Amino acid sequence: MDARVNDLLHQLTLEEKISLLGYRSKEVQRLGIPAYNWWNEALHGVARAGVATVFPQAIGMAATFNNDLMHEAATVISTEARAKYNLSLAQNRRLQYMGLTFWSPNINIFRDPRWGRGQETYGEDPFLTANMGTAFVKGLQGNDSKYLKTSACAKHFAVHSGPEAGRHTFNAVVDEKDLRETYLYAFKSLVDAGVESVMCGYNRVNGQPCCTSDILLQQILRNEWKFKGHVVTDCGALDDIFMRHKVMPSGVEVAAAAIRAGVSLDCSNVLQNDVMKAIEQKLLTEKEVDSALAHILRTQVKLGFFDAATANPFSSYGADSVANAGHAALARTMAQQSMVLLKNDKQLLPLDKKNYPAIMVVGSNSASMDALLGNYHGVSSRAVSFLEGITNAVDAGTRVEYDLGCDYTDTVHFGGIWAAGNADITVAVIGLTPVYEGEEGDAFLAAKGGDKPDMNLPAAHIAFMKELRKKTKTPVVAVVTAGSAVDISAIEPYADAIVLAWYPGEQGGNALADILFGKVSPAGRLPVTFYQSFADVPAYDSYAMKGRTYRYFNGKVQYPFGYGLSYTSFAYEWQKMPANIRTAKDSLTFSIKVKNTGSRDGDEVVQVYVEYPQVERMPLKELKAYKRVHVKAGGEAVVQLSIPAAELQKWDLATRSWKLYPGNYTIFAGGNSADKKITATVKTGGKR
Repeated sequence: MDARVNDLLHQLTLEEKISLLGYRSKEVQRLGIPAYNWWNEALHGVARAGVATVFPQAIGMAATFNNDLMHEAATVISTEARAKYNLSLAQNRRLQYMGLTFWSPNINIFRDPRWGRGQETYGEDPFLTANMGTAFVKGLQGNDSKYLKTSACAKHFAVHSGPEAGRHTFNAVVDEKDLRETYLYAFKSLVDAGVESVMCGYNRVNGQPCCTSDILLQQILRNEWKFKGHVVTDCGALDDIFMRHKVMPSGVEVAAAAIRAGVSLDCSNVLQNDVMKAIEQKLLTEKEVDSALAHILRTQVKLGFFDAATANPFSSYGADSVANAGHAALARTMAQQSMVLLKNDKQLLPLDKKNYPAIMVVGSNSASMDALLGNYHGVSSRAVSFLEGITNAVDAGTRVEYDLGCDYTDTVHFGGIWAAGNADITVAVIGLTPVYEGEEGDAFLAAKGGDKPDMNLPAAHIAFMKELRKKTKTPVVAVVTAGSAVDISAIEPYADAIVLAWYPGEQGGNALADILFGKVSPAGRLPVTFYQSFADVPAYDSYAMKGRTYRYFNGKVQYPFGYGLSYTSFAYEWQKMPANIRTAKDSLTFSIKVKNTGSRDGDEVVQVYVEYPQVERMPLKELKAYKRVHVKAGGEAVVQLSIPAAELQKWDLATRSWKLYPGNYTIFAGGNSADKKITATVKTGGKR
């Protein structure tokens, strides 16, 4: 590999080298290097490239707490990506979004519920984010010994989670303890897992722009973590440094600083336009350009760009590998496992079809494509709305009626109320869509530039639910779509059951029906805390973790991290308890017997949390192991789990290193972060 890259570097002229440093990489005809557009997205399916399987939005996939299923989904995504690339290449098309270098996953910590892009993440917990992100990267990149299936990218490095309105100018001030324990944790895990690329963010961290930061890109990423892949900038991030952050006078200085810091690829034109000038002004050397370019040439060699197609195991994938029935079935399973049951009064759900011959489906999101797809999505010819899913699930002798019911603004005029009163049950699908929360510019109806001004559901939806309850004597099921925490309490009195569906992807309608009618028992879990209001969390622009997320917030909440109801019940007991540990090289190994004490088969998400010795700035508790397990009614399963003692280390600000603090550690397991079904205490001497 190194010999091939060095050979290319020796044959390329300086002008040609510079032409390859931008995401719209130029053709070098004399060497047979084709033009290539590096920009591609695969957040929850191949995005923006025509037909593709659309999985639930990232936050929904995190709610499955199922690493294996995440790996399966990412494997499908990379298979479809290779097929689409092959089909495009066969027609000599080299379009944006048709390549193999994906700028996914987004592993920023969803530290504040206002952030519109939180839906793109795996939630607020570093451990869950690291596990889900690792599974996703391994599925995208494949396990071939020679070739990458596709290239994954961990973004946005680092400390980047809003506010959206100021994302091109803000300076995230954070001390090294929060930086290491919260904001860098998942990035380190993905680097260790072999992620091919890391994207540097728009913002500054403690005064340094991320894309020219010697601390982030050189000291930590390259020197300490030994990252071997390439660094790409977020789109326009280099322009931000001199035009908006104004910490350097022009693109020439920024180009030189970015190359020296370790950037290899620019999602703008600054490097292509200004690297030559930087060399002429002696701010940069050709050797430094070679060092930057080598990383992206290596990625292209790993992808097989310069080899015969016959040598590549992925070159035979074709149209039958895209959006096929098997992939749709997996999207359905993922959507089933992602949905969270928040309320089930008098065990209304699951519904026995024979008891509900007349069903009313209402709500502005019940037939909405947006409510299925989330942001950064592909297009599916198999998309099934919530209305269609319910209709598909019942026989032709069942009466299903539909009415939009309400819009997003009118709190006075409603439809479907009389018809709901005339039905045996009403399913109301309400909530947010990605035009009300999301990335700056994309969420064009969001009041705060993509971010949420509050946790409220649309006032029109709340008014509609009140009116529905007032006029309807039969049961009402509320289905809420969102990519973040919302105020469920505003509609809770007016619904007999509540399902949080997230943005569930192309099979969302079928998955909802599977849950409503008991084909599967819900076991999705919240990857974020549902606070009571934004008043409970610190200022949005503060990046200190104190008072944020279940790890540091001790107040009353609507629903705790990890929460979700089931159609059955589970009891826990220790099969093997964790033993004391001596050093950070030991591991806590233990097993838990999970018994299904209810009358229905179902999944349980066993969650294991750690409470630390009483030392200043310790988290209140932290997720450190989990496993989703299927248990038949009356049956039991034994779950084997392990926590490396190194996972219990915390950053010591005095020594600027990881430390295993001596003392008592409480290990507890249950169905959510507030559920202590079983506990154990272990001691450590705290030796390194």
